[in-house]
Amino acid sequence: MKSLMTGLLAAFALTTGAGAQAMGPFQVYEQALRKDPVFLGALKAREAGQENRAIGRAGLLPSLSYNYNKGRNDSKARYLGDSRREDEDRHYNSYGSTFILQQPLLDYEAYASYRKGVAQALFADEEFRGKSQELLVRVMTSYTQALFAEDQISISVASKQAYQQQFQQNQQLFQQGEGTRTDILEAQARFELADAEEIQARNDQDAALRELGALIGEPSARIDELAPLNDGFALLTLQPATYEAWHELALANNPQLASQRQALEVAEYEVERNRAGHLPKVTAYATSRQMQSDSGNTYNQRYDTNTIGIEVSLPLFAGGGVSAATRQASRNLEQAEYELDGNTRTTLIELRRQYNACQSGVSRLRAYQRALTSAEALVQSTRQSVLGGERVNLDVLNAEQQLATTRRDLAQARYDYLLAWIKLHYYAGTLREEHLARVDEAFVRR
Repeated sequence: MKSLMTGLLAAFALTTGAGAQAMGPFQVYEQALRKDPVFLGALKAREAGQENRAIGRAGLLPSLSYNYNKGRNDSKARYLGDSRREDEDRHYNSYGSTFILQQPLLDYEAYASYRKGVAQALFADEEFRGKSQELLVRVMTSYTQALFAEDQISISVASKQAYQQQFQQNQQLFQQGEGTRTDILEAQARFELADAEEIQARNDQDAALRELGALIGEPSARIDELAPLNDGFALLTLQPATYEAWHELALANNPQLASQRQALEVAEYEVERNRAGHLPKVTAYATSRQMQSDSGNTYNQRYDTNTIGIEVSLPLFAGGGVSAATRQASRNLEQAEYELDGNTRTTLIELRRQYNACQSGVSRLRAYQRALTSAEALVQSTRQSVLGGERVNLDVLNAEQQLATTRRDLAQARYDYLLAWIKLHYYAGTLREEHLARVDEAFVRR
């Protein structure tokens, strides 16, 4: 009884351990949040970008500075035209202490810098939001590529077995005088082709697993740690259903477009900041000074002076630098406008592509499933027809190849459908963790 309980506990531990090792896309994403260097770098970039708001605001706030100087002076005083006074050697210490408080009253350049800093902080927010959503897409892409490569390996192995069996049959028939050498060569050629496809699939899988490993901070992920796709997974619904609604969502929420709109605002205020080089500035100031022997005229004298006032400065000419900088900023603004327009068009094209993929994906999957059923039946019937003398060896090989191609296309269509659903939300700017969690339900936990 004790040994039986021990065996059951061991079996349960193995089952639990195997289940814990299988990771769906959502589990990979959770690890990537802590390990992916691209995402972590984007997080730090956002934190750095937030400081632009405080940097810009600083130009509008009071500034307080303190200056202190102390020196040893050796001088000679000569009294010209007064023969009654002799020259005097002076050796004395001097010092100065000054507090200066300034408050801008009218400074359009500082105001433009503040608004530019706000736009830069918002740009950093949108950039980070885009990188966060991009991480979800990268996880899903690498995950499905690794599984698709595994499917291709399985299909190639199955095809090689079928071609090997056909090769052996053709050899037996040839030895019995009922087959031809051509049949043997055809089967061998198909076998070698399937072998090459398996090699390529293993290379693709290695690359996909290394990409997946990079997301979670490992040299490479393992295929047996990934949860496979459930062939009968529930199809996902589109909410909203119309493309026009997705179009409006993308224009309002896409983080790449939103960040570029903020970049456009940054460029606008850069123009204003440079244009302010022609405008006057008004500053209120207050100073408190203590000076002792700071010049020859104040030798052995100390002055305590408190001053409050207003300073007005008006730039008149700066060698044309202000005008040139303003023109340069204007050209950069126009460039940002064109880039926003171009990226908007590109985003909407991709949005439409993913929407069409989701809309047609259901029909495509059903068509491939029917084609797989027909291809499997075709292989069986062709083999029977060869035995009856109605078909030849080449027909069997063609049927086997069609079966392998259909299996591969069906597997690709399944992954493409799930990835298109994720990308549709990504280009619309609405992709969140719960969307990946819904897709995660399509994968089987071992």
